[in-house]
Amino acid sequence: MEDRLSTPRAWQAYLEEHRQEHLDQLFEFLRIPSVSSLPEHKDDIQRAAEWVAQQLRDAGVPKVEIMPTAGNPVVYGEWIVDESKPTALIYGHYDVQPPDPVEQWETPPFEPAIRGDRIYARGAADDKGNLFMPIKAVEALSRTDGQPPINLKFSIEGEEEIGSPNLPPFVEENVDLLACDFVLCADGGMWGPDTPSLTLGSKGITGCQVNVRTADTDMHSGGFGASIQNAVRAAAQLAATLHDEQNRVAVEGFYDDVVPITDEERELFSQAPFDEQEYLQSVGATEIVGEHGYSAVELNWGRPTLDLNGFWGGFTGPGTKTVTPCEAHFKITCRLVPNQDPEKILKLLEAHLQKHAPAGATVTVDASTTGGSRAFRVGPEHPAIQAAYEVLGDLYDRDPYYVRLGGTLPIAATYQEVLGADMIFFSWGMPDSRAHAPNENFQLRSFDMARRAYCALFDRLATQSD
Repeated sequence: MEDRLSTPRAWQAYLEEHRQEHLDQLFEFLRIPSVSSLPEHKDDIQRAAEWVAQQLRDAGVPKVEIMPTAGNPVVYGEWIVDESKPTALIYGHYDVQPPDPVEQWETPPFEPAIRGDRIYARGAADDKGNLFMPIKAVEALSRTDGQPPINLKFSIEGEEEIGSPNLPPFVEENVDLLACDFVLCADGGMWGPDTPSLTLGSKGITGCQVNVRTADTDMHSGGFGASIQNAVRAAAQLAATLHDEQNRVAVEGFYDDVVPITDEERELFSQAPFDEQEYLQSVGATEIVGEHGYSAVELNWGRPTLDLNGFWGGFTGPGTKTVTPCEAHFKITCRLVPNQDPEKILKLLEAHLQKHAPAGATVTVDASTTGGSRAFRVGPEHPAIQAAYEVLGDLYDRDPYYVRLGGTLPIAATYQEVLGADMIFFSWGMPDSRAHAPNENFQLRSFDMARRAYCALFDRLATQSD
C-alpha cells in the first residue's frame, strides 16, 4: 500500500541507500545474548549497553553516557538543538528474555536469520528491533539535515525483562537530566501489519503469594483426613471467595476508586477491529468469561482484574498418595485501572484473605516479589499523539485505531508521575511477533516503516511547535 507522504525528503533516500548496512548492524545487536534474568550474561548486558551507546555516538548524538544503577546500567543520550523546540525522551530496553525452550527454535535464537519476510532472533521485536529504529532515524537526519528537528534525549535500560527494579530510582535521582515534554516509547506494537494503532494507556499491577498452613506436617488421610483441616481444600475455599457469581472481584473496597468506562471510551473501544471469535480461537477458548456487562475489549482495556496465576500443594506426582497436606499456596496478580492505588489494593486483598481464612488454617501473604505500579493513561488530544496519528495516517494511507494495553509497562506511570511527561507508544511489534516465545520475529516491512516513521514524526513535532 502506498503512503501519503508526498514530498520526498533527503532522509528517505538515505534510509533506502543504507538499508542493508542497517540490517547488518541490527544483526550485530541481536547476536548479543543480553539476558537480564540470568547472572551468567552479566558481561553480555554490559556489551549490549556499550553497543547502544556507540550507535548513538555514531548517529551523531553529542552527549552519550553509560550511567550506573544498583543493577544494570542505563544508556543516556542527549541532543539539544533548539531550546524553543519540544524535547522528546526516547525509552527502550536492550535486555531480552531467555531463549528457552531452545529446541523449539527453527534457527538459533542468537544467530539472527531472515526467513520469508521476517527477521528471527531473540529480541527481534522485544525490544532490540524496535529500539534500533529511532537511533537509525536520528542517524538519517544527522547525515542529511545536520541534526534532528527537535531536542532528543535517550533513556535505554537493561532491566525491563525483570520488572525494571532500578529504573524508577534512576528517574527520581535524575529529574533535571531527564526533563522532557513527553516520552516516546520504542517498546510495544501495532494492531497489525496493515492496521496502525496508537496506545492510550496500560493497566497498573499489584500481586502476592498466599500461603495456607493447617499443621506442622502432612498427615495420613485415614488417620487425620476426617478431622484435621486439609490445606489444599482450605486454599481452594479461600480462593473461591475472591469472585462473586457475576465474576466481579469480591474484595471489599476493590472498586471504590475505579473510574467507570465513559461513553466516549466505549466509542473508541468499539472502533478497533476486534473479532471476538478470532480472539477465542487464537487460544483455543470457547467463550468470554469475565465481569458481567462488559465486552471482551472493555474488560481487557477498561476494567480491573484479579487473576489466580498458580495453585499448588499436597501430592502432585504420578499415582496415589493418601495424604492430608499441611500447606498449600496460590499466586495472585491484579491488573488495575486509573485511580486505583496498588498499595491500597494489596492491603484490601490481605484483609479479605484474613477475614475469609477457613477454620483451622493460618494464612500469610507475601508481596515481596511482585511489586506494584499505577495505571497509565494519555488522551487522544495530546499534541504528540496528534502528531503520531497524522504520521501513521500518512504512512499507512489510513487512520490508526486508538487502543489500550491490558498489560502493564510500569515505567510509563513513573515518567508521568515523576517527570510530568506522558508516554507515547511508537513501536512495531505485531500480534504474531512471538515476543518471549521461540521464533520471535520482526517484519522486514516494519523495519522499513519504523525508520521512516520516526523521521517523519520528528519533522511533524517540529512543525507542530512552530
